[in-house]
Amino acid sequence: MKPQIIPIENKYSDVIVDLILNIQQKEFNVAITIEDQPDLLNIQNFYYGGGGHFWGAFVDDELVGTIALVKFNNTQAAIRKMFVKKEYRGKEFSIAQKLLDTLVDYCTKNQIEDLYLGTITVLEAALRFYERNNFIRIEKVSLPNTFPVMSADNVFCHLKLKK
Repeated sequence: MKPQIIPIENKYSDVIVDLILNIQQKEFNVAITIEDQPDLLNIQNFYYGGGGHFWGAFVDDELVGTIALVKFNNTQAAIRKMFVKKEYRGKEFSIAQKLLDTLVDYCTKNQIEDLYLGTITVLEAALRFYERNNFIRIEKVSLPNTFPVMSADNVFCHLKLKK
């Protein structure tokens, strides 16, 4: 049951929205709706249009995880929409790791030197995952001015890709 990580686009919007909203609303009780996330209904323009990307992890043709990249200047980008279905989390499947590795590899090939992300404190396991992958927590005031802050985010991290 090896996950397949592939670029995904607008034709997957319904399954992407279903996966992400279920995790946000039902699993973690985050008060967020699809209206708060219009990017999910226009992946092509929002992610690919600005030089970013969007990947999905599939197991037996089922979407079980997502990760997206928003490029907000020539050398800096933000991780967005990193979600893995509960049943597919953990080392057994390593889906989150494979998604992150795919994104970092893309960044390296595309001269992105700094990777940032915003999340919320309730997602403790996600924060531990990022810290295991060398992300460092930073204060909101340390974010680049052009970083696209999401209103719900209250924890921010940074990874320097270019040494």
